[in-house]
Amino acid sequence: MENTEIREFRVNYDKYGKLVALEENDNIPFEIKRVYYIYEVDENVRRGFHSHKHLQQVLICVHGSVKILLKTPQEEKIITLDDPKQGLYIGPNIWREMYDFTDGAVLLVLASEHYDVNDYIRDYMEYERHYKKGDN
Repeated sequence: MENTEIREFRVNYDKYGKLVALEENDNIPFEIKRVYYIYEVDENVRRGFHSHKHLQQVLICVHGSVKILLKTPQEEKIITLDDPKQGLYIGPNIWREMYDFTDGAVLLVLASEHYDVNDYIRDYMEYERHYKKGDN
């Protein structure tokens, strides 16, 4: 799907365990301005239901697993994040929903911008109009 990508991170390991380093403008394709994580999501809860006009994100499930629905007016794809050495890049103008969090799942999100309520499109019909107008 355009404007999305699974990114594989290099794992450094030795007798002390494994380590993944995340670096802006390197394995993370933007300057990181915000980091947050989602956890203790109850069974059958769906999150997200939005798109961003400009924001870029990388989602990493550092523990457990979660499914991500990615959607545009032309296509739809479901990605399962269950490997802490993989991240899902989501660029602007991609609708997303997160669901099927396993017990104990932790979803880490790296974002290219600080929180801005005006960057969100939370109504799918409005998102379709925005997408089709080419406001991306």
